[in-house]
Amino acid sequence: MIQVLVVDDDTRVARVNAAYVEKVPGFRVAGEAHNAADALRQLERLPHLDLVLMDHYLPDDTGLAVVQEMRRRGHQTDVIMVTAARDVSTVQAAMRQGALQYLVKPFAFAGLRAKLEAYAQLRRTLDGGGEAEQAEVDRIFGALSASSEPQLPKGHSPTTAELVRQCLMNAEGPLSAQEIAERTGVSRQTAQRYLKLLERTGRARLTLKYGDAGRPEHRYVWATRG
Repeated sequence: MIQVLVVDDDTRVARVNAAYVEKVPGFRVAGEAHNAADALRQLERLPHLDLVLMDHYLPDDTGLAVVQEMRRRGHQTDVIMVTAARDVSTVQAAMRQGALQYLVKPFAFAGLRAKLEAYAQLRRTLDGGGEAEQAEVDRIFGALSASSEPQLPKGHSPTTAELVRQCLMNAEGPLSAQEIAERTGVSRQTAQRYLKLLERTGRARLTLKYGDAGRPEHRYVWATRG
């Protein structure tokens, strides 16, 4: 599980963001903080944190100042800025201080989910270790750039896409198009079409199940699992 610290001066917003994080498979909220001092205390108290969702406007300092102090103390925890600050100078400073992503408030669950899924993909890529050829380097640097919601091709329904996505994301293991169809109420052909779209955009992985005879069955699993 990826351990997350949620930092926001508004306790209600912090709770909402924490609830969003908990809805994404593979992520767990380890703590919340509502000011800069508390954020730094939590970083010392929770040594195995992987990621901080950092607000910029805090009552006792800025989020970027917290990031600076984190680095000075030797904390290499990853940071995604989640803030209403949208001036270019703040965005640029966040980049220079090593923030991996920058999510501007207000946002819907889908916006944060996409950032977290991209972050999980980046971690899987880096966990492989070893040396990297140029193609692998490009993939590492591009892992977070795919974090926005993909545009649906003409003729695809956002409602149906979300229905299939949620079904696959919440499944305990790989599912076939027929199983997706039965769980969502769409036709098998429709389920297959949306599963192929999820696979093309990197959100689902195709696996093959071999039976006693005939062609293998195509089954799909949510890409951030495993």
